[in-house]
Amino acid sequence: MTPLERAVRGVRSDVRLYLLSVFSVAVAFVCLAAAALVVVNVEGVRARWADSGRASVFLKADAASEAVDALEQALSKTPGVVAARRVTSEQARKELGANVHDPVLDALPEDAFPPSIELELDASLRTTQLEKLKAQLSVLPAVESLQTYEVWSQRLGTVLSGGVTAALLLAAVVFAAVVSVVSSTIRLSLQRRRVEVEVLKLVGATDDFVRRPFVFEGAAQGGLGAFLALLLLGVLFFSVRSNIDPAVFTLIGIEPLFLPWSLSLTLVLLGAVLGALAALFSLRKLLEV
Repeated sequence: MTPLERAVRGVRSDVRLYLLSVFSVAVAFVCLAAAALVVVNVEGVRARWADSGRASVFLKADAASEAVDALEQALSKTPGVVAARRVTSEQARKELGANVHDPVLDALPEDAFPPSIELELDASLRTTQLEKLKAQLSVLPAVESLQTYEVWSQRLGTVLSGGVTAALLLAAVVFAAVVSVVSSTIRLSLQRRRVEVEVLKLVGATDDFVRRPFVFEGAAQGGLGAFLALLLLGVLFFSVRSNIDPAVFTLIGIEPLFLPWSLSLTLVLLGAVLGALAALFSLRKLLEV
């Protein structure tokens, strides 16, 4: 009988114990996968705003039309600016209403939507050049302010750093939980199959031969637990996303995504490796390796 066949037989002999272990591992991995999901989507939003290549020059309500036209032409010829487009208050309201259907926004007067000149920026435009342009525009009487998306990108970068730190802390907790759960399960299984192990050793079986099926069982517990965690998280994620107004996705610039397959596969493999290592080290003393 191969080690894998012995492992399958061992699991069948105490299915409830192993199901409880897999569920416990899944609960731990749900926390880690959820943290990774948040990090992935925050990074997506940050990258979206960082690479938006846009800026908005908000104009004063009493700005003269001739001054705005001259400013638009000047900006279109500015190095680093690919295109400049004037947007009136009425146009701003219509564009927002076309993307976001909200009765509250529809009820707002046109004055709530300031006129602007929308800039499409070259990807090579540096931060120092953008700051210089902002300083030049701030002294013009027709300009209220210049809004770039770099500030939001920096803030999201700070949130992302915090999310990564939290994910690493959760990873440490998950590692400890998986090792503890799998080790306890393997020890209980070994005690229940002690007679079988003693018989094997009496007929000359090596410790490595005895240990292999338990290592397979530990790997299966860790891998299945991680897979179950991803399955539960996926069901919850897509259920929640389907009930969110698409206008929210329009406002943030991206549609939330689930964990990429490469990261999901990594989590499953990580669970399997942790389970195998936990089983291996939990048997060292018991088998006197």
